[in-house]
Amino acid sequence: MTATVRTGAISLRGITKRFGRQTAVDALSLDMEPGEFLTLLGPSGCGKTTTLRTIAGLEVPDAGSVLINGRDVTRDPPNMRPVNTVFQSYALFPHLSVYENIAFGLRRRKLDDGDIEQRVRQQIGMMALQGYDDRRPYQLSGGEQQRVALARALVLQPSVLLLDEPFASLDFKLRQRLQIELKALQRETGITFVMVTHDQNEALAMSDRVAVMNSGRVEQLGNPIEVYQWPTTPFVAGFLGDANLLSGDLAEADGRRITAELPGVGKVQGASVTDAAIGRTVQVFVRPENVSVTSGAAVTTPETNCVEGVVEATVIVGGLDRKVLVRLKNKSVIESLVRAGSEDDVPTGSRVSASWPVAKTLVYERAP
Repeated sequence: MTATVRTGAISLRGITKRFGRQTAVDALSLDMEPGEFLTLLGPSGCGKTTTLRTIAGLEVPDAGSVLINGRDVTRDPPNMRPVNTVFQSYALFPHLSVYENIAFGLRRRKLDDGDIEQRVRQQIGMMALQGYDDRRPYQLSGGEQQRVALARALVLQPSVLLLDEPFASLDFKLRQRLQIELKALQRETGITFVMVTHDQNEALAMSDRVAVMNSGRVEQLGNPIEVYQWPTTPFVAGFLGDANLLSGDLAEADGRRITAELPGVGKVQGASVTDAAIGRTVQVFVRPENVSVTSGAAVTTPETNCVEGVVEATVIVGGLDRKVLVRLKNKSVIESLVRAGSEDDVPTGSRVSASWPVAKTLVYERAP
């Protein structure tokens, strides 16, 4: 009996894509579940856009295969795939009205006028574009153009919607509002969304799962909480959110608990994310929001790491939140995020202790 494949399933099998001598995507394999919102996240040049274009059929891989709904579409052109793409530039037809931009794909499919009218009107209502039927793209704001581009893609009822940096050209407040609207729309339609972005906050806010890419490969795949709180590599730790990464030497290893010696500072402990040998150079990771800064000498307990230093600066971030930078004895800096409303005050130049839970600490082998 043949298994039933739910619509919107995507499987990438060993995808490799080169441009000359540069490998943009390197033997990448990834499964995307039907109806999920998956984000390809990473810096410029990591291969995320090439991966998206390969799913869309705009790039043909040098090796590997693309399956959509269980069917191999690796050599199929874009118009033969149950996929639509919303580009960063929106790519609206400047000479067509809002109505005709949305209706364009339906007319190419030669649907009758009644069906076209019904489906276009449905999208106009869903995207809150009532009264915009006759406007041209140049008469629309960036957010309105984006909604037209989404409507034009969704009216074709694709199994998969691909989004290439969809909010890149919008201002901060509009980005936030449209992120909420787009996530709600994805839940309502049940369509599989695959988005490319380099904006970590965007990825964490919108995604069911995040694939963090680096050098053409996926370094970590998981839900936003997993990827943020338990990054599996120093690259993911440093790229996704603010991170303290302190260099030291592996001093002891007891099961999953690792003790690292920070030169000139002292010993700290954390969970093992390394098989490094004793004496090897490691990086100790902790998020700034997990670090507390108080006056007085360091007091280390079995459950708490604590080091001493001097407050070098306090910076206002994110409204009234404060970031406190503490210079340690070995000249490295550890950051603490103090939330708005906290009465803790550590003046610049004061001697302090920075403490954080061992349970929130990870230790990686330092890359050669």
